[in-house]
This record gives sequence, structure tokens and C-alpha cells, in this order.
Amino acid sequence: MSREDSELEGITLLGDAHTHYPDQYAPEVLETFKNKHPENEYLVTFNCPEFTSLCPKTGQPDFARIVIQYIPGEDMVESKSLKLYLFSFRNHGDFHEDCVNIIMKDLVRLMNPRYLEVKGFFTPRGGIAIHPFANYADEEHRNLAAARMATAMSTNI
Repeated sequence: MSREDSELEGITLLGDAHTHYPDQYAPEVLETFKNKHPENEYLVTFNCPEFTSLCPKTGQPDFARIVIQYIPGEDMVESKSLKLYLFSFRNHGDFHEDCVNIIMKDLVRLMNPRYLEVKGFFTPRGGIAIHPFANYADEEHRNLAAARMATAMSTNI
């Protein structure tokens, strides 16, 4: 079951040989496509090992692996746009916890998923590693959100 050209009309970044890499926080680069299987409940995972942002106080770079998992509803995030969006944090000054929550909220606004979680595995600085976790669930998946949060708390992600 291939996609029709009409289903790809909103996808502008994929296949573009002249990609512009945003140098400031840019949620507007995020693009979606329609989920062809909305009747199925399935998990999509993005492993993003090259995330960088800046400390808002010192301007020093922070490095992390960001893991995004979601159960799609009607819309799904296009991966190249997600890559460019995450790249846009490179010059963005915010604390680790803020970055993870901003990513979660932007993706929820974009897709309205059934469930979504974002985990940040930040490289230690000053001898401390920070691993923020944020999640969202629609009404039907509130128990999943609570269970995932409890697991994250008990395993220190």
C-alpha cells in the first residue's frame, strides 16, 4: 500500500537537496504525515544520539541522547523535520529539563498523539549526569503514562 502523491503534499524537507539547518530554536520546521494505520496501536521510537543545546547561564554546550517514543493518532512526525527541529536547539540556551519538556510539548501540539514520552540522557558535566523524563497521554492512555513515570522513577531511566 504505497502513499499517493497527495498524501505527501505537506512533506517539503524530505528529498530537498538544499536543506537549511536552522541556527535558532525552530518548532515551525516540524512536519507531519497521516498515519495510514490509525486503527492499530503501535509504538514509534526515535533515538537521537547527537542532541546539543547550551547552558542558559554559562553558554557552554550540553550533549545528550534524546529518545522519543509515541503511539500515533492521526498524524505522525516526519523524521527529517524532527532532525532539523532537534538541530535547532544547538544555539538554544535552556536547562536539560526545559529542553525535554519543550520537545514533548511541541510534538504533542504537532501530532496530538495517543501517548508520547521524551527522555534525555545528558552527558555528565561537573560530575553530574541529568536524565529528565516527560510524558503525555490522552484520556485512554493515562494509566500507561502513570506506569511509565513510575518505572522511570524507580529505574532512574
